[in-house]
Amino acid sequence: MTTVTAPELATPLKKLVGEKTAKALSSHLGLETAGDLLYHLPRRYDQRGEHTAIRSLEVGEEVTILGQVLTTNQRRMRDRRGNILDVVVGDDAGGRIKLAFFNQAWREKDLRPGRWGLFAGKVGEFRGERQLAHPEYVLLGDDGADPGEVALAAEAEVEEFAGAFIPIYPAAKALPTWVIAKCVRVVLDTVRLTEDPMPSEIRAERRLVDLPTALRQIHRPESQGSLATAKKRLAWDEAFAVQLTLVQRRVRAEQSPAVPRPPRSGGLLERFDAQLPFTLTEGQQTVGEELSEGISAAHPMHRLLQGEVGAGKTMVALRAMLQVVDAGGQAVLLAPTEVLASQHHRSMHKLLGPLGRAGELDGDLDGTRIVLVTGSLPAAARRQALAEIADGRASLVVGTHALLYDGIDFADLGLVVVDEQHRFGVEQRDALRAKAGQPPHVLVMTATPIPRTVAMTVFGDLEVSTLAQLPGGRSPIASHVVPAAEKPAYLDRAWRRMVEEVGKGHQAYVVCPRIGESAAEEDAEPTGAEDDGRRPPIAVTEVAPLLAEGPLKGLRIGVLHGRLASDEKDAVMRAFSAGDLDVLIATTVIEVGVDVPNATMMVILDADRFGVSQLHQLRGRVGRGSAPGLCLLVTEAIEGSPARERLDAVASTTDGFRLAEIDLEQRREGDVLGAAQSGRRSHLKVLSLLRDADMIGDARATAEQLLTGDPELAKHPQLAASIAALVSDDRAEYLEKG
Repeated sequence: MTTVTAPELATPLKKLVGEKTAKALSSHLGLETAGDLLYHLPRRYDQRGEHTAIRSLEVGEEVTILGQVLTTNQRRMRDRRGNILDVVVGDDAGGRIKLAFFNQAWREKDLRPGRWGLFAGKVGEFRGERQLAHPEYVLLGDDGADPGEVALAAEAEVEEFAGAFIPIYPAAKALPTWVIAKCVRVVLDTVRLTEDPMPSEIRAERRLVDLPTALRQIHRPESQGSLATAKKRLAWDEAFAVQLTLVQRRVRAEQSPAVPRPPRSGGLLERFDAQLPFTLTEGQQTVGEELSEGISAAHPMHRLLQGEVGAGKTMVALRAMLQVVDAGGQAVLLAPTEVLASQHHRSMHKLLGPLGRAGELDGDLDGTRIVLVTGSLPAAARRQALAEIADGRASLVVGTHALLYDGIDFADLGLVVVDEQHRFGVEQRDALRAKAGQPPHVLVMTATPIPRTVAMTVFGDLEVSTLAQLPGGRSPIASHVVPAAEKPAYLDRAWRRMVEEVGKGHQAYVVCPRIGESAAEEDAEPTGAEDDGRRPPIAVTEVAPLLAEGPLKGLRIGVLHGRLASDEKDAVMRAFSAGDLDVLIATTVIEVGVDVPNATMMVILDADRFGVSQLHQLRGRVGRGSAPGLCLLVTEAIEGSPARERLDAVASTTDGFRLAEIDLEQRREGDVLGAAQSGRRSHLKVLSLLRDADMIGDARATAEQLLTGDPELAKHPQLAASIAALVSDDRAEYLEKG
């Protein structure tokens, strides 16, 4: 006698649901195995009404009835463009109700008098008579069967159809949710679900159900309680898998060799600090010490530096770069745009003075050189820059994606600083790191504050430093929403206020969502606004002449956007920085890195087309000097709408960390593992960064404790295998590189 073993989770679906259906599941949803299908979780659940006696039905309620087809009648509609199939069903208590099917005459073959079935729908009323229009139904038993026998034979179907939670799956046109549900049912009834890879002590401490139970209940919940229990277990699995992966990556990184870059007495960093015309904030000093300790270690530093707009992150990064130069290495700062790279290059030259001009007539003999590498650099200047990088004369390098190309070699790359890390893909950052002989130290910076749970989940393999304190001398920024559609006079007043600011000797920005020519062309990253049929967003090239000939006539106006040639962009920014322009009309190219202390006012047109964090970044361009800043958010969004509420939130606070939480709530989290950067779909399906913050923290601590004595999970092979399934190899590589 042969024993038949139930298929395992790795069993190909074609052995379970048939080759045709398996091919559809593979091509449309990427599902190959029984495990893939069981982790294709419902996105929501419907629940039909309980099985109800027909006589007790009330108009408007969702019901499920068990009834027998009594009569059928097909009739033409009054306009004679279609037909109606009327079906009368009754129950064994004498109740009667009409079912109406429009243009579905073929159903008459199924709904023959005598057939019993379960019918579900919303009770309506037509000419004083109750009816169900287009009800869902399942036919039971055979024609003419005894109602008692039907009820007994259909008990299982009644239970599942009438009172069950009905899973609604992410589906495709060729694979509707009911087909997926049927496949899941086959797998659940066939596949052996007995083992649980989670250590029993971890489950017991958190009162988690076993994995087989969780998988069954997530697909076929018996109640709200069982559904909640299943979700809790699967959310924990996801949180724990991600945190174990991240902690493992950090442990491995700490075991990798790197060249230590300790401080040097009497070096560039000490001389730079001595000539600073201001005192570093307490936060800058604290973070500076963290970075100094990190790059002095014999393993690669991987640190995320987040901070408020204008908190002085670049200063902190520059001091770390100088420490590396003092130790004989090179440091590179990677910026997402040429405007920002040029701004960094100018700022570093200005801050370092003669210390950054070694080899020039007015340079310090013991200083260093700073070079800029961008895609638009003239050929001769590019050759000169690459030569200085290759032989080590240039210890400080600033550039854009152009630094990633072949042909750029470093003498001794010791530190990579990535500014505005969210603008770069993982592969791009890794390409720059690969240019070092040994793994370099890495610092990634963002002026977009990151909620704690996001930092823990997305950047959990990085140490995190936070700069929240603003340098002294910074002025407050007042923000107001200007409802242009409701109160157009407010917009007129905004332009008059801008003229007044210029009259006081200050400068201003006008920001637009797009450049012009094509509504689909954006200057930077998408703003998050959906295509909802509204007019195209306001464009720089369209609004600039209108303002120049209208409310801002007589002012010196410049235009800046990403499609200008590099030398044009640089000339405009230099003119604005020098005070030769009064108003700069721009796209989001000014979002980060632009520092003009004399700019006190900003008007953001179509502000509802931007995301919360983007608005906060833009606003940070004003109020950088001694005069107060003013930011006006112009919108046509009506009061009470989600877009207006988002703008009201931005106007109500300048706390970037609070706004980051609001942004997370409104974006509904999205792909928290950064599909936009990695190009992969997220494997997180149940875990919520908002709802499950405590769980993520618990998972982090538990992962660190478990890996302390077993860094490769050798004692827990099943757990290691389950992590590999939840966090795929390419995602693990992404987390490692990130």
